[in-house]
Amino acid sequence: MQDAVEQQAMVMGARASGEFFIPDLCAPRSVLFLVLLSELVVLIHTLAVSQLPVFNWTVFATGSLLVQWLVLSSAALLCVLRAWFARRSLAVAAAGSIVLVLLVTALSSQLVVSFYPQWLGAVEQGWWLLRNLLVAALVAGIALRYFYLQQQLTLRERSELQARLDAMQASIRPHFLFNTLNSIASLIASHPERAEEAVEDLAELFRASLRQSGRGATVAAELRLCELYLGIEQLRLGERLQLEWCIEEGLSALPMPGLMLQPLVENAVYHGVSLLPAGGTVSVRLARQGRQLLAVVENPVPEHPGVSRGEQMALSNIEQRLQVLYGDRASLQRVPASGRFRVELRYPLEPPA
Repeated sequence: MQDAVEQQAMVMGARASGEFFIPDLCAPRSVLFLVLLSELVVLIHTLAVSQLPVFNWTVFATGSLLVQWLVLSSAALLCVLRAWFARRSLAVAAAGSIVLVLLVTALSSQLVVSFYPQWLGAVEQGWWLLRNLLVAALVAGIALRYFYLQQQLTLRERSELQARLDAMQASIRPHFLFNTLNSIASLIASHPERAEEAVEDLAELFRASLRQSGRGATVAAELRLCELYLGIEQLRLGERLQLEWCIEEGLSALPMPGLMLQPLVENAVYHGVSLLPAGGTVSVRLARQGRQLLAVVENPVPEHPGVSRGEQMALSNIEQRLQVLYGDRASLQRVPASGRFRVELRYPLEPPA
């Protein structure tokens, strides 16, 4: 029962998002797949009726011509009517698609009977037509079932992927909140006015961060999160925290997953500058490199820093999110040096797979 409810929910979600279980059969990749698969079926049929070692090229040629005509004609009509079928129920769309294939088969078979009766051989016209219709119905039914199962698998994988992204993104918020509240708490006794200002900035920061879904965020939105967070930290650290921004022009509207850059900046402050009595400079650089976006965050660190579990968790979280969203096309590299620590984040500007 639960599986049926989940399946119905995925179908409704696909319909609401404008998706349809029959793919775009007019796409070049789909056309090539149909042509190759049709030829494979004709080849199997020819081998079955041929008396080896003699290969019946006549059967192969005539069969290829007829099957390719039926497949490509049906695919073209399904492509044209795809939008109309997508607005109908699953049963109506499936039945309509099969009826369409049968009509194409019946019309094409009648044309063959009228102009090339020699193709029938010794088979009677009625039985030949019935055989073609049965084969077309079986093949169309198998193909539609395959398309439907493929769509359900894609929707399920997408749902699981979004759940993983939401879980990983949610896991970083408590860590961020803990660090920010610690910063505000340190200001209450010594600088209550600054603490009040920091609480207001924290409220704006959370409003901004909660609006980020992880997919629709932009570089400008993520930079705003960084500015709000660094403003709170500057109230606590004062002159000890210096900032250096190097943002290439024209990047504001480019996509950037939410809470991707801000945790790197937070690590730079919390595990770097705040541990140094004299403080230091956090450098943030964003640049476009071909079809990728490069984000570099660099900060000073103590000469002999201890192992920070929180820092490793944050960086591992970002790495996992990058892997889920972009696979091997994205990377997060740690570049430690003497007295400095640099993190380089790269990801493609194309939408996530």
